[in-house]
Amino acid sequence: MAEIAAGRIHIVDDDESVRDSLKFLLRLYGFEVDLHASCRDFAADFDGGPGCLLLDQHMPDMTGVEFVEGHRALLRDVPVLMMSANMEAETRDRALRAGVAGFLDKPVDTGRLLDELRLLLGGPA
Repeated sequence: MAEIAAGRIHIVDDDESVRDSLKFLLRLYGFEVDLHASCRDFAADFDGGPGCLLLDQHMPDMTGVEFVEGHRALLRDVPVLMMSANMEAETRDRALRAGVAGFLDKPVDTGRLLDELRLLLGGPA
């Protein structure tokens, strides 16, 4: 049975299959999900409401770290989970300094993703 989850999950990834897979999974657990193919799309659509940003690091126009560094005012208190199949230690450190709350390796482990989202959104453990 699906759990009721508070907050909207914004998924930003240039890979449509990744976006669609994560949306399918998270909706099973009661999350509301918005999909964005780029950081620019997310910035244009974001309404400032509560939720979490699930952000890919490696994208063509702007990396996830660059987006977080350049859009602190937009993100305010929105927790950011960064995803990557290959995250260098230097990039991880830079992301932490920019305020990224956590990291997920791709392919994303379902249990870990759900645990992180529950923690960040204050849902049931």
